[in-house]
Amino acid sequence: MTVDPTRWSIATRLFALLVVFVVAVTVLATAWTVRSARDDADRSAARACLALATSIADNPYVVDALGTSDPSARLQPYAVALMSDTSTDFVTIMRPDRTRLTHPDPDEIGRPFVGTIAPALRGDSFTETYAGTLGPSVRAVVPIESDGEVVALVSAGVTVDTITQSVGERLPLVFAAAGATVLLGGVVSWLLSRYLRRVTWGRGPEELARMFSYYEGVLHSVREGLVLVDDRGRLTLYNDQAAELLDLPPGGIAAPVPLSELRLPASLRELLASGRRASDEVHVTDDRVLVVNQELTEPTDGPPRPTPATGRAGAVQAGGAASVTGAARPRSRRTLGTVTTLRDHTELTHLTGEVETMRTLSDALRSQTHEFSNRLHTIVSLIELGRGDEALRFAADELDLGQRLADRVVASIDEPTLAALLLGKAAQARERSIELRVDVEPDLGTIDVEPGDLVTILGNLVDNAFDAVAPTLDADVLDPAGRPARPPRVEVTVARIEGGVQVDVEDDGPGLGDVELAFRRGFSTKPAAPGGRGIGLALVRQAVGRVGGRLDVATGPDGTTFSVLLPDRRPDDADATARRRGGVRS
Repeated sequence: MTVDPTRWSIATRLFALLVVFVVAVTVLATAWTVRSARDDADRSAARACLALATSIADNPYVVDALGTSDPSARLQPYAVALMSDTSTDFVTIMRPDRTRLTHPDPDEIGRPFVGTIAPALRGDSFTETYAGTLGPSVRAVVPIESDGEVVALVSAGVTVDTITQSVGERLPLVFAAAGATVLLGGVVSWLLSRYLRRVTWGRGPEELARMFSYYEGVLHSVREGLVLVDDRGRLTLYNDQAAELLDLPPGGIAAPVPLSELRLPASLRELLASGRRASDEVHVTDDRVLVVNQELTEPTDGPPRPTPATGRAGAVQAGGAASVTGAARPRSRRTLGTVTTLRDHTELTHLTGEVETMRTLSDALRSQTHEFSNRLHTIVSLIELGRGDEALRFAADELDLGQRLADRVVASIDEPTLAALLLGKAAQARERSIELRVDVEPDLGTIDVEPGDLVTILGNLVDNAFDAVAPTLDADVLDPAGRPARPPRVEVTVARIEGGVQVDVEDDGPGLGDVELAFRRGFSTKPAAPGGRGIGLALVRQAVGRVGGRLDVATGPDGTTFSVLLPDRRPDDADATARRRGGVRS
């Protein structure tokens, strides 16, 4: 696999350059040190050999021994002792005709000396490196004079192998110093590259240039809203889509703005200020349903290198890294900020409401199928027991009960979606042992509201009423038949009044503690669910505001009543915005 250096980050390039430089300098310095040590060892050996040879030439004992009939007998032990005492490889005393009188190898005594002697014969001392019988050696040759004449020569030397060995004993220290230098240089290079990686986000110069070139284009072309908040709780950057979704000033901001100064929904402001992670959270504004994701940006050595699949996200995050430090936010480490994305799911929520209507109808059919199956078995059993009259009376009573409700609802409401919704809720109530009373004014006629908004308003209010009275099913005393002695009650009243249609949904549950809190996203008395809870009443308020209606709440220990006024005509475009912001009265 070929590595492309152009894709390396600035930190990686600098680290590689520094490491190569340190290694190269260390290698050169080590080679120079070894060479210098070898030269010093050669010069030191030459000086020592010259001093030893000079001392031998000046020794009267040597001159006296040369005058005897067998000089080797006296000089050989002397030379051997000197070699042992001075760690010299050889001390050779010879006659001017090169005949050896001493040698480390006794067999070489009497044989000619191998090496240069001409300068010594002229009375000069000198040193040289020469390959003799013991191999290459550094040697000194000094004349031995008597009465001004050269009567003999002395050569003392150290073999090159010995010098190499002495130098080799010092090499581990040299290599250790070189290794320490490389290690220290590597550590310093790594620390510097680590700093650069952090401040450049692990990008190369080419990548940084491309990132800043595309930065503005990516920021303003994405179809999701993008919001960046710094660690002091200030909005620092947002794109055009975020400005549209949150009603922020178009064109961005020149300086960071505290979140407290922005007109944002309370739940969304809390999320942005908390700095916590969020995944597909639903937040409701006055006229939109937003799906929000929020991710922290934390101080690291740099983000992952972008790949073709993740390059755009990486570029956006690296280019716009900002975060929030909330006063009450628990954190185990400091964060640089949060990046928040917003998706508009308003239309999808409306479609979901229509699908929910269909699901309600299917649930009603399922419930009725279940109940009719039980009734049919009961009728068959009565006939088998020979009680035909009772079977006929039972079938007629049950048929009359369901038909009366269906006839009353269908005859009063021209909107089939609303009629089907109420009939479906009635079936659900029977299945859950809840007494549902539906009071629809005769000749109610058409309600001038979109079917989707009707389903959102009435469906969510009835569902919340069912959930409010559900706990009483477990608390009530059961009669001998196993049913609640006092079944929980939910009452739906639809009547036409001056200016529109009044829809009341009343239950006998425990009531609401805080009405305004109940309309916030996330509030629910039910256990948490994977898809999240606490959005129903928020959607109700949004739908009521969208159609220009009014929502009142009356609550107490004996139950809660939601009253919705739906106007006969939709608001004009001129005052639509004002009516959308209609609040909740309690």
